[in-house]
Amino acid sequence: MISLRYRAISFLYFYFMIKQSNLKSFADLAVEHRVVNTPLFDRVNAIVDWQVIQRLLTKYYQKGQSVDGRESYDSLILFKMLLLQTWYGLSDESIEENVRDRISFSKFCCIAMDQDVPDSTVLCRFRSALNKHNAFTELLTTINQRMEDAGLMVVKGAIIDASVTPTPRKPRGKKEFDIVVEDRKEDQVTPASKLVQIIKPNVDQEGAWIKKAGKLHYGYKQHTVTNQEGFILGIHTTAANESDIKNLESALNTVKLKARTPVYADKGYASEENDNILIEKKLKNRILYKATKNKPLTEIKKQINKKISQTRYKIERTFGSITRWFKVSGARYVGKAKTHSQHLLQAICYNLYRMPIVEIV
Repeated sequence: MISLRYRAISFLYFYFMIKQSNLKSFADLAVEHRVVNTPLFDRVNAIVDWQVIQRLLTKYYQKGQSVDGRESYDSLILFKMLLLQTWYGLSDESIEENVRDRISFSKFCCIAMDQDVPDSTVLCRFRSALNKHNAFTELLTTINQRMEDAGLMVVKGAIIDASVTPTPRKPRGKKEFDIVVEDRKEDQVTPASKLVQIIKPNVDQEGAWIKKAGKLHYGYKQHTVTNQEGFILGIHTTAANESDIKNLESALNTVKLKARTPVYADKGYASEENDNILIEKKLKNRILYKATKNKPLTEIKKQINKKISQTRYKIERTFGSITRWFKVSGARYVGKAKTHSQHLLQAICYNLYRMPIVEIV
Protein backbone atom coordinates (compact mmCIF):
# COMPACT_ATOMS: atom_id res chain seq x y z
CA MET A 1 0.00 0.00 0.00
CA ILE A 2 2.79 2.37 0.91
CA SER A 3 4.67 1.46 -2.26
CA LEU A 4 1.68 2.31 -4.47
CA ARG A 5 1.15 5.60 -2.68
CA TYR A 6 4.83 6.43 -3.02
CA ARG A 7 4.78 5.69 -6.74
CA ALA A 8 1.69 7.86 -7.25
CA ILE A 9 3.25 10.76 -5.35
CA SER A 10 6.50 10.39 -7.31
CA PHE A 11 4.64 10.38 -10.63
CA LEU A 12 2.70 13.51 -9.72
CA TYR A 13 5.88 15.23 -8.52
CA PHE A 14 7.79 14.57 -11.75
CA TYR A 15 4.76 15.51 -13.85
CA PHE A 16 4.48 18.80 -11.97
CA MET A 17 8.19 19.51 -12.44
CA ILE A 18 7.88 18.88 -16.18
CA LYS A 19 4.91 21.24 -16.49
CA GLN A 20 6.64 23.98 -14.51
CA SER A 21 9.85 23.73 -16.54
CA ASN A 22 10.05 23.65 -20.31
CA LEU A 23 11.02 20.00 -20.35
CA LYS A 24 9.31 17.58 -22.71
CA SER A 25 6.32 15.68 -21.40
CA PHE A 26 6.02 11.89 -21.47
CA ALA A 27 3.70 12.17 -24.47
CA ASP A 28 6.26 14.28 -26.35
CA LEU A 29 9.00 11.76 -25.64
CA ALA A 30 6.76 8.94 -26.88
CA VAL A 31 6.32 10.53 -30.33
CA GLU A 32 9.78 12.10 -30.60
CA HIS A 33 11.03 9.25 -32.80
CA ARG A 34 8.44 10.11 -35.45
CA VAL A 35 10.13 11.74 -38.46
CA VAL A 36 8.04 14.70 -39.65
CA ASN A 37 8.99 16.48 -42.89
CA THR A 38 8.18 20.17 -42.43
CA PRO A 39 10.32 22.27 -44.81
CA LEU A 40 7.90 25.22 -44.73
CA PHE A 41 7.82 25.36 -40.94
CA ASP A 42 11.61 25.00 -40.76
CA ARG A 43 12.10 27.93 -43.15
CA VAL A 44 9.66 30.12 -41.24
CA ASN A 45 11.24 29.29 -37.87
CA ALA A 46 14.66 30.06 -39.33
CA ILE A 47 13.81 33.59 -40.44
CA VAL A 48 11.06 34.90 -38.14
CA ASP A 49 12.14 36.30 -34.78
CA TRP A 50 9.26 34.95 -32.70
CA GLN A 51 10.28 36.96 -29.62
CA VAL A 52 9.79 40.20 -31.54
CA ILE A 53 6.43 38.98 -32.86
CA GLN A 54 5.32 37.97 -29.38
CA ARG A 55 6.17 41.39 -27.95
CA LEU A 56 4.17 43.00 -30.73
CA LEU A 57 1.20 40.70 -30.14
CA THR A 58 1.27 41.37 -26.39
CA LYS A 59 0.55 45.06 -27.07
CA TYR A 60 -2.81 44.17 -28.57
CA TYR A 61 -3.74 40.92 -26.86
CA GLN A 62 -3.19 40.79 -23.12
CA LYS A 63 -2.88 37.25 -21.79
CA GLY A 64 -4.71 36.90 -18.49
CA GLN A 65 -6.89 34.31 -16.89
CA SER A 66 -10.19 32.80 -17.90
CA VAL A 67 -13.35 32.96 -15.80
CA ASP A 68 -12.59 29.69 -14.03
CA GLY A 69 -9.05 30.79 -13.17
CA ARG A 70 -7.13 28.91 -15.84
CA GLU A 71 -4.28 30.68 -17.59
CA SER A 72 -5.16 31.95 -21.08
CA TYR A 73 -3.42 30.72 -24.19
CA ASP A 74 -0.23 32.36 -25.34
CA SER A 75 -0.72 34.91 -28.12
CA LEU A 76 2.12 33.41 -30.18
CA ILE A 77 0.35 30.03 -30.24
CA LEU A 78 -2.81 31.70 -31.53
CA PHE A 79 -0.92 33.67 -34.19
CA LYS A 80 0.78 30.52 -35.46
CA MET A 81 -2.64 28.88 -35.67
CA LEU A 82 -3.80 31.78 -37.87
CA LEU A 83 -0.81 31.19 -40.15
CA LEU A 84 -1.60 27.48 -40.41
CA GLN A 85 -5.27 28.26 -41.02
CA THR A 86 -4.39 30.52 -43.96
CA TRP A 87 -1.71 28.27 -45.48
CA TYR A 88 -4.03 25.26 -45.53
CA GLY A 89 -7.36 27.03 -46.18
CA LEU A 90 -9.02 25.79 -42.97
CA SER A 91 -11.97 27.06 -40.95
CA ASP A 92 -11.70 27.95 -37.25
CA GLU A 93 -13.13 24.56 -36.30
CA SER A 94 -10.88 22.66 -38.72
CA ILE A 95 -7.65 24.30 -37.55
CA GLU A 96 -8.52 23.39 -33.96
CA GLU A 97 -8.96 19.74 -34.96
CA ASN A 98 -5.81 19.66 -37.10
CA VAL A 99 -3.58 21.16 -34.40
CA ARG A 100 -4.93 18.57 -31.99
CA ASP A 101 -4.43 15.63 -34.38
CA ARG A 102 -1.34 16.49 -36.46
CA ILE A 103 2.09 16.26 -34.83
CA SER A 104 3.65 18.75 -37.27
CA PHE A 105 1.00 21.39 -36.52
CA SER A 106 1.28 21.01 -32.74
CA LYS A 107 5.10 21.18 -32.91
CA PHE A 108 4.98 24.35 -35.02
CA CYS A 109 2.60 25.94 -32.50
CA CYS A 110 4.81 24.73 -29.59
CA ILE A 111 1.89 22.88 -28.01
CA ALA A 112 2.89 19.80 -26.02
CA MET A 113 1.03 16.57 -26.72
CA ASP A 114 -0.59 16.65 -23.28
CA GLN A 115 -1.67 20.31 -23.52
CA ASP A 116 -5.11 21.56 -24.49
CA VAL A 117 -5.54 23.17 -27.92
CA PRO A 118 -7.25 26.59 -28.13
CA ASP A 119 -10.79 26.20 -29.41
CA SER A 120 -12.33 28.09 -32.30
CA THR A 121 -13.96 30.75 -30.10
CA VAL A 122 -10.61 31.69 -28.53
CA LEU A 123 -9.06 31.98 -32.00
CA CYS A 124 -11.96 34.16 -33.17
CA ARG A 125 -11.59 36.53 -30.20
CA PHE A 126 -7.84 36.75 -30.77
CA ARG A 127 -8.29 37.63 -34.44
CA SER A 128 -10.92 40.24 -33.54
CA ALA A 129 -8.55 41.83 -31.00
CA LEU A 130 -5.80 42.16 -33.61
CA ASN A 131 -8.29 43.41 -36.18
CA LYS A 132 -9.56 46.09 -33.78
CA HIS A 133 -6.08 47.62 -33.47
CA ASN A 134 -5.06 47.02 -37.11
CA ALA A 135 -2.19 44.89 -35.78
CA PHE A 136 -1.84 42.87 -38.99
CA THR A 137 -0.39 45.91 -40.77
CA GLU A 138 2.39 46.15 -38.19
CA LEU A 139 2.95 42.39 -38.31
CA LEU A 140 3.38 42.49 -42.10
CA THR A 141 5.82 45.39 -41.84
CA THR A 142 7.83 43.69 -39.08
CA ILE A 143 8.16 40.37 -40.91
CA ASN A 144 9.01 42.11 -44.19
CA GLN A 145 11.73 44.13 -42.46
CA ARG A 146 13.22 40.94 -41.05
CA MET A 147 13.26 39.42 -44.54
CA GLU A 148 14.91 42.56 -45.94
CA ASP A 149 17.58 42.51 -43.24
CA ALA A 150 18.31 38.86 -44.10
CA GLY A 151 18.61 39.72 -47.80
CA LEU A 152 15.54 37.69 -48.75
CA MET A 153 13.51 40.66 -49.97
CA VAL A 154 14.95 43.53 -51.99
CA VAL A 155 12.83 46.52 -52.94
CA LYS A 156 14.14 48.02 -56.18
CA GLY A 157 10.69 48.76 -57.57
CA ALA A 158 7.00 48.72 -56.65
CA ILE A 159 4.07 47.24 -58.58
CA ILE A 160 0.47 48.33 -57.93
CA ASP A 161 -2.69 46.56 -59.00
CA ALA A 162 -6.15 45.72 -57.67
CA SER A 163 -8.07 42.47 -57.39
CA VAL A 164 -11.66 41.76 -56.40
CA THR A 165 -12.50 39.77 -53.26
CA PRO A 166 -16.11 38.59 -53.66
CA THR A 167 -18.26 37.82 -50.65
CA PRO A 168 -20.98 35.16 -50.53
CA ARG A 169 -23.07 37.54 -48.40
CA LYS A 170 -24.42 39.47 -51.38
CA PRO A 171 -27.95 40.83 -51.91
CA ARG A 172 -30.23 38.39 -53.66
CA GLY A 173 -33.35 39.21 -55.64
CA LYS A 174 -34.78 42.63 -56.33
CA LYS A 175 -34.50 45.57 -53.97
CA GLU A 176 -37.43 46.00 -51.61
CA PHE A 177 -38.55 49.29 -50.06
CA ASP A 178 -40.78 50.27 -47.17
CA ILE A 179 -42.75 53.50 -46.71
CA VAL A 180 -41.88 55.61 -43.66
CA VAL A 181 -44.71 57.89 -42.46
CA GLU A 182 -45.10 60.26 -39.52
CA ASP A 183 -46.18 59.02 -36.13
CA ARG A 184 -49.96 58.85 -35.64
CA LYS A 185 -50.47 59.21 -39.40
CA GLU A 186 -49.83 55.60 -40.34
CA ASP A 187 -53.02 55.46 -42.41
CA GLN A 188 -51.95 58.41 -44.55
CA VAL A 189 -49.36 58.17 -47.32
CA THR A 190 -48.32 61.67 -48.41
CA PRO A 191 -45.73 62.94 -50.88
CA ALA A 192 -43.54 63.72 -47.85
CA SER A 193 -43.39 60.05 -46.90
CA LYS A 194 -39.97 58.43 -47.42
CA LEU A 195 -39.00 55.22 -49.13
CA VAL A 196 -36.38 53.25 -47.19
CA GLN A 197 -34.67 50.20 -48.62
CA ILE A 198 -35.29 47.03 -46.61
CA ILE A 199 -32.02 45.58 -45.38
CA LYS A 200 -32.15 41.84 -45.84
CA PRO A 201 -30.45 39.56 -43.31
CA ASN A 202 -27.04 37.95 -43.96
CA VAL A 203 -25.98 40.68 -46.40
CA ASP A 204 -22.60 42.41 -46.03
CA GLN A 205 -23.68 46.03 -46.18
CA GLU A 206 -20.12 47.38 -46.68
CA GLY A 207 -19.57 45.50 -49.93
CA ALA A 208 -20.50 46.78 -53.39
CA TRP A 209 -21.17 45.54 -56.91
CA ILE A 210 -18.65 45.61 -59.75
CA LYS A 211 -18.75 44.22 -63.28
CA LYS A 212 -15.55 42.50 -64.37
CA ALA A 213 -14.99 40.44 -67.50
CA GLY A 214 -18.72 40.60 -68.19
CA LYS A 215 -19.65 39.14 -64.77
CA LEU A 216 -21.08 40.85 -61.71
CA HIS A 217 -19.22 40.50 -58.42
CA TYR A 218 -20.22 41.75 -54.97
CA GLY A 219 -17.60 42.40 -52.32
CA TYR A 220 -14.35 44.28 -51.88
CA LYS A 221 -11.22 45.28 -53.74
CA GLN A 222 -7.67 45.04 -52.48
CA HIS A 223 -5.23 47.58 -53.90
CA THR A 224 -1.91 45.82 -53.47
CA VAL A 225 1.68 47.06 -53.58
CA THR A 226 4.42 44.50 -54.21
CA ASN A 227 8.13 44.72 -54.89
CA GLN A 228 9.55 43.96 -58.33
CA GLU A 229 9.45 40.20 -57.59
CA GLY A 230 5.85 40.10 -56.34
CA PHE A 231 6.41 40.03 -52.56
CA ILE A 232 3.60 42.01 -50.92
CA LEU A 233 4.59 45.28 -49.23
CA GLY A 234 1.23 46.88 -48.42
CA ILE A 235 -2.52 46.63 -49.02
CA HIS A 236 -5.37 49.15 -49.12
CA THR A 237 -8.91 47.68 -49.02
CA THR A 238 -12.02 49.39 -50.41
CA ALA A 239 -15.50 48.48 -51.58
CA ALA A 240 -15.43 46.74 -54.97
CA ASN A 241 -16.98 49.68 -56.84
CA GLU A 242 -14.18 52.15 -56.01
CA SER A 243 -12.06 53.10 -58.99
CA ASP A 244 -8.44 51.96 -59.23
CA ILE A 245 -7.38 55.32 -60.59
CA LYS A 246 -8.56 57.11 -57.42
CA ASN A 247 -6.71 54.81 -55.02
CA LEU A 248 -3.12 54.99 -56.24
CA GLU A 249 -2.09 57.46 -53.54
CA SER A 250 -3.86 55.52 -50.76
CA ALA A 251 -2.09 52.33 -51.82
CA LEU A 252 1.30 54.06 -51.92
CA ASN A 253 0.70 55.47 -48.43
CA THR A 254 0.70 51.92 -47.02
CA VAL A 255 4.43 51.53 -47.78
CA LYS A 256 7.61 53.57 -47.43
CA LEU A 257 9.44 53.74 -50.74
CA LYS A 258 12.78 55.41 -51.26
CA ALA A 259 13.02 58.36 -53.63
CA ARG A 260 13.34 57.50 -57.33
CA THR A 261 11.85 54.03 -56.83
CA PRO A 262 10.05 53.01 -60.05
CA VAL A 263 6.30 52.40 -59.67
CA TYR A 264 4.74 49.99 -62.18
CA ALA A 265 0.98 49.96 -62.88
CA ASP A 266 -1.44 49.10 -65.68
CA LYS A 267 -3.43 51.49 -67.87
CA GLY A 268 -6.19 51.72 -65.28
CA TYR A 269 -3.97 54.06 -63.24
CA ALA A 270 -3.02 56.36 -66.12
CA SER A 271 -4.08 59.93 -65.36
CA GLU A 272 -2.56 63.36 -65.01
CA GLU A 273 -3.47 63.38 -61.31
CA ASN A 274 -1.55 60.16 -60.67
CA ASP A 275 1.40 61.47 -62.65
CA ASN A 276 1.52 64.47 -60.31
CA ILE A 277 1.23 62.21 -57.23
CA LEU A 278 4.30 60.25 -58.31
CA ILE A 279 6.19 63.50 -58.92
CA GLU A 280 5.29 64.78 -55.43
CA LYS A 281 6.45 61.53 -53.87
CA LYS A 282 9.66 61.64 -55.94
CA LEU A 283 8.95 58.26 -57.51
CA LYS A 284 9.65 57.15 -61.07
CA ASN A 285 6.56 56.83 -63.26
CA ARG A 286 6.23 53.39 -64.84
CA ILE A 287 2.48 53.45 -65.55
CA LEU A 288 1.53 51.96 -68.92
CA TYR A 289 0.71 54.51 -71.61
CA LYS A 290 -2.95 54.59 -72.58
CA ALA A 291 -4.21 55.33 -76.08
CA THR A 292 -7.04 57.85 -76.40
CA LYS A 293 -9.58 58.60 -79.09
CA ASN A 294 -7.89 59.64 -82.33
CA LYS A 295 -4.50 59.41 -80.57
CA PRO A 296 -3.05 55.93 -80.94
CA LEU A 297 0.19 55.03 -79.20
CA THR A 298 3.42 55.73 -81.01
CA GLU A 299 5.82 52.87 -81.69
CA ILE A 300 8.16 54.15 -78.97
CA LYS A 301 5.37 54.14 -76.35
CA LYS A 302 4.39 50.62 -77.40
CA GLN A 303 7.94 49.46 -76.82
CA ILE A 304 8.00 51.19 -73.43
CA ASN A 305 4.72 49.48 -72.48
CA LYS A 306 6.18 46.13 -73.50
CA LYS A 307 9.21 46.74 -71.28
CA ILE A 308 7.05 47.78 -68.31
CA SER A 309 4.81 44.73 -68.72
CA GLN A 310 7.79 42.42 -68.26
CA THR A 311 7.85 43.52 -64.59
CA ARG A 312 4.22 44.51 -63.99
CA TYR A 313 2.80 41.03 -64.72
CA LYS A 314 4.43 39.59 -61.58
CA ILE A 315 1.71 41.03 -59.36
CA GLU A 316 -0.84 38.99 -61.32
CA ARG A 317 1.18 35.91 -60.41
CA THR A 318 0.92 36.95 -56.76
CA PHE A 319 -2.89 37.15 -56.88
CA GLY A 320 -3.14 33.81 -58.67
CA SER A 321 -0.76 32.06 -56.29
CA ILE A 322 -2.67 33.19 -53.18
CA THR A 323 -5.93 31.93 -54.67
CA ARG A 324 -4.44 28.60 -55.73
CA TRP A 325 -2.11 27.83 -52.81
CA PHE A 326 -4.37 28.93 -49.96
CA LYS A 327 -7.68 27.91 -51.54
CA VAL A 328 -9.04 31.45 -51.28
CA SER A 329 -12.53 31.77 -52.74
CA GLY A 330 -13.47 35.18 -51.37
CA ALA A 331 -14.13 37.10 -48.16
CA ARG A 332 -14.41 34.84 -45.12
CA TYR A 333 -15.69 37.52 -42.75
CA VAL A 334 -18.23 40.35 -42.71
CA GLY A 335 -17.20 44.00 -43.10
CA LYS A 336 -14.39 45.92 -44.74
CA ALA A 337 -12.14 45.99 -41.65
CA LYS A 338 -12.20 42.21 -41.18
CA THR A 339 -11.73 41.62 -44.91
CA HIS A 340 -8.75 43.98 -44.83
CA SER A 341 -7.24 41.90 -42.01
CA GLN A 342 -7.80 38.79 -44.12
CA HIS A 343 -5.91 40.42 -46.99
CA LEU A 344 -3.00 41.33 -44.71
CA LEU A 345 -2.80 37.86 -43.14
CA GLN A 346 -2.79 36.31 -46.62
CA ALA A 347 0.05 38.69 -47.55
CA ILE A 348 2.10 37.59 -44.52
CA CYS A 349 1.52 33.93 -45.35
CA TYR A 350 2.34 34.46 -49.03
CA ASN A 351 5.66 36.18 -48.32
CA LEU A 352 6.69 33.47 -45.84
CA TYR A 353 5.52 30.71 -48.19
CA ARG A 354 7.58 32.09 -51.09
CA MET A 355 10.63 32.73 -48.95
CA PRO A 356 13.65 30.87 -50.37
CA ILE A 357 15.55 28.24 -48.42
CA VAL A 358 18.55 29.94 -46.80
CA GLU A 359 20.68 29.47 -43.75
CA ILE A 360 20.04 32.27 -41.25
CA VAL A 361 22.92 33.11 -38.92
